[in-house]
Amino acid sequence: LRTHQWCFILFNVLLFHMLLFGADLLEEYFLRSLPLSYTDAKTLEIRERARKLDTDPLKANLSYPVSSAATCSDQEIFLLVLVCSSPENRTRRNVIRQTWGNVTDARGYAVLTLFALGKPASATTQLEINEESQKHRDIIEGSFIDSPETQTQKMLMSVEWAVTFCPHARYILKTDEDMFVGIPSLAGYLLSLTQLEDTYIGRVVHHGVPDRDPKSPGFVPIHQYSEEFYPDYCDGSAFVMSQDVARKVYVAARQVPVSVPPDIFVGICAKKAGITPIHRSRFSGEKHISYNRCCYKFIFTSSNMKEDELFKDWKETSDGKDCSL
Repeated sequence: LRTHQWCFILFNVLLFHMLLFGADLLEEYFLRSLPLSYTDAKTLEIRERARKLDTDPLKANLSYPVSSAATCSDQEIFLLVLVCSSPENRTRRNVIRQTWGNVTDARGYAVLTLFALGKPASATTQLEINEESQKHRDIIEGSFIDSPETQTQKMLMSVEWAVTFCPHARYILKTDEDMFVGIPSLAGYLLSLTQLEDTYIGRVVHHGVPDRDPKSPGFVPIHQYSEEFYPDYCDGSAFVMSQDVARKVYVAARQVPVSVPPDIFVGICAKKAGITPIHRSRFSGEKHISYNRCCYKFIFTSSNMKEDELFKDWKETSDGKDCSL
C-alpha cells in the first residue's frame, strides 16, 4: 500500500476509537445537565426525610409472599441488581443465573442479582415460584398480580425492598429480563465515579410525551399528569441509582401517581428530589446491539436478547481475552 493509503487507514482506526471510547468523556463534560439547585422547600424536605429515613419500622410493617431479605442482611453490597421478571419466565431466569447474573464479584466488590416479580394468576405457577425461591433464594414477590398495568407497582416494590432490606448496597441496577448486562464493565465504570451521591445513570430520554389516547394501554389522564412533557428520565430497560437516590425516590413516590409508566415514575420522583439523570451511551436502552466480542466487553447493556445469544455472548465475553487496538 502507498503512504497515503496507510495514512487513510490509520486515520479511520483512530477516528473509530475516538468515537467509541471518547463517548464517556464527551458525555461527562459536555452533555451532562447542570445539577438542580436545592432552593425549593419541597425538594429540601424530601431530601431531608430521605436522609433521616428509619428503615426499622418498615421492616416490621412490610411483608412479601416471597422475599430474599436474608440474602442481603447486613453485608456490604457494591452492586445490587434487580431484574424485573414475569412470574412465568422461569427459563429466562435460569439463563440469567447461568450467564451475567452469575457474577458475584467485580474487582473484589460484591455483586448480588435478584428477581422482582408480582404474583402469578395461576396457583400452579405460584407453587413453582415457591420451589424456585427455596432453591435459589433470589426472588422478591409482591402482593399484587403481575400484569402490564402493575409494572409501576413492581418498580416501587423494588425500590422499597432495596431501601428496607439492602440499605448497605452502594448502587442499585434495575434491569429487565431480556437484557444482556456487562457487569464487569459497568462495575468498573461505577468504581471510577467521583460523585458518590445523587447518582442516577442510564440512557436519558428527553421531552417524553404523555400518552393521551384513552384506548392505549399506556394512557395517562391529564388529571394524573398535566405537564406537556415528562421530565428527563432514564430508559427503564436498565438504569443505576445510588442508595441515597433510591431513598429519595422512595420518599418522593408518595406524591407521584402510579398510573405513569415505571421508568417515568422514577424520573418524576427524581426531579421532585432535585436529582438530574446522567446520560451514558453505553446503556443500549431498548435497542439490540449487534454482537461483537470487544463491543460487548465495553457496553453496559443490550436489549432483546434471545436465550441462545445470551449463552454464546456471555461465554465469549467472559473468556478473559483482552481486546487489542
